[in-house]
Amino acid sequence: MKKPGFHIIMALTAMLSVSYAYAQSAGLGSDSKAPLEITADGSLEWMRAQQKLIARKNALAKQGDASVAGEILTALYREGQNGEKFEIFQVKADQNVKLKSRDSTVFGENAVYNLDDGVAVMTGNNLKMVAPDQTVTAEDKFEYWVADGRINALGNARVVRPKPEGGNDTLKADKISAVLKENEQGEQVLHSLEAIGNVIITTPTEVITGAYGIFRSETNKAELTGGVKIKRGPNVLEGEKAIVDMTTNVSTIYGQNQATGAGDGRVRAVLYPDSQ
Repeated sequence: MKKPGFHIIMALTAMLSVSYAYAQSAGLGSDSKAPLEITADGSLEWMRAQQKLIARKNALAKQGDASVAGEILTALYREGQNGEKFEIFQVKADQNVKLKSRDSTVFGENAVYNLDDGVAVMTGNNLKMVAPDQTVTAEDKFEYWVADGRINALGNARVVRPKPEGGNDTLKADKISAVLKENEQGEQVLHSLEAIGNVIITTPTEVITGAYGIFRSETNKAELTGGVKIKRGPNVLEGEKAIVDMTTNVSTIYGQNQATGAGDGRVRAVLYPDSQ
């Protein structure tokens, strides 16, 4: 037995597959010339006067290696003169939203995806992005440049990266900006990461805090500045800047930030003889 609205969905899918090839917008994924298909288990409304499509119940918009899924999808489109061009420029998703692009998946409650600039903004509870080498969460919103592999996580943002030898490295901050790039295996993995405001790095052996941090995967090192404090058990090191090697678990702290001149040039250590 055919699902409700099946014939409408198939007809619309065929129409989009042909017409969207002429669109000039950035598209859902890296290949903006691929056809965009919209399907749903429930119904699909084509509101010509408002230039709007609404798909309901387990709805999915898919183009190339990227897709947007939700219980309700609303696609806004524009037409050229004499209806010669059919161009979807925005997709809204609501309820149980899932945005997939290559090796990354972003979860949320609501999403607005502007195809012209390739940016998806996701809000709601339980915001999460899962990539091969990390998991990112936030409380306020995600800003995701899908084709470029860039993401901003805002509001008590958190990144968890498993370590090959076991355990995790965790980064928390008010705002985290990550850049993903393709590795030799063709996977999109973390390339660099910037943390702003109330930065906390937790490794299996240390807790490091500061005002600002940047991590580069090519060196597997993090650099923190702004009132930096390193705690290992009861032992504490304090300074203005720190370099943390995630591979060796060796941290080096400096009394002054050479780039800004901040700090008095001295570091401070409080060490307990009976501790490790």
